[in-house]
Amino acid sequence: MPELPEVETVKQTLKRFVIGKKMKDVEVYWPNIVKRPDDTEQFKLELTGQTIQDITRKGKFLLFQLDDVVLVSHLRMEGKYSVHPSSEIVKKHTHVIFRFVGGDELRYNDVRKFGTMHIFNKGEEFSGKPLNQLGPDPFDKSFTLDYFYKKLKKTERNIKTALLDQSIVAGLGNIYVDETLFRANVHPLKKSSKLTKKEVREIRNQAVATLQEAVLQGGTTIRSYVNGQGDMGMFQQELFVYGQENNPCKNCGKPIVKLKVGGRGTHVCADCQKL
Repeated sequence: MPELPEVETVKQTLKRFVIGKKMKDVEVYWPNIVKRPDDTEQFKLELTGQTIQDITRKGKFLLFQLDDVVLVSHLRMEGKYSVHPSSEIVKKHTHVIFRFVGGDELRYNDVRKFGTMHIFNKGEEFSGKPLNQLGPDPFDKSFTLDYFYKKLKKTERNIKTALLDQSIVAGLGNIYVDETLFRANVHPLKKSSKLTKKEVREIRNQAVATLQEAVLQGGTTIRSYVNGQGDMGMFQQELFVYGQENNPCKNCGKPIVKLKVGGRGTHVCADCQKL
């Protein structure tokens, strides 16, 4: 957490508040979050005076498009962005503050301190880690059936593990993989290379549809996710299997079971998703 729909929701929310804002200065309280450059003073220098022109997304990454540079941010487990007046008390676990001309501040809060930030010159953000390791976004035109089928045919891993591989498709995480496979009637332990083209087509279609629905609902709040205004997502009300262990399947009434697949908790209806 958060996954693609949550990051997309944060992006859409923040765009309403920070586009056109010029950075007066930057404060870094936890230097380990800054990965590129490896010097926090240089990080602050490269951002000061820059105006946020746009915010885009690739998989689970936010890309703050500034005048001359791109700030690539990964929220990891608990990262959150929010906008505040400078007079407002700074909350505990706030590790980076971007102060704008005019008084507002964009604050990055992260209880677990796992989030990352990289700065690239504009146009170079996809030439190095972390973005150069990503596969296509599920909403990209390049995420075609032929591409997806060929990728899965090349791996002997189970489909759950393959879908979590960000180099195959970027943005899917544990929640949406479980939901996608349930909707596609595919067991998470099925070998990727053994899937038929029809099954791969259904997985692709259901992944896109599930993510689109989740974006419309503002994402899924499991534990602590909120958007850039502090609002919870609502897609958890639509979940078929994730977090539904021992509850009856909404399709067949059999209990949802929880397995371990690749070390990840995995929810499945053994009746609807036969192995």
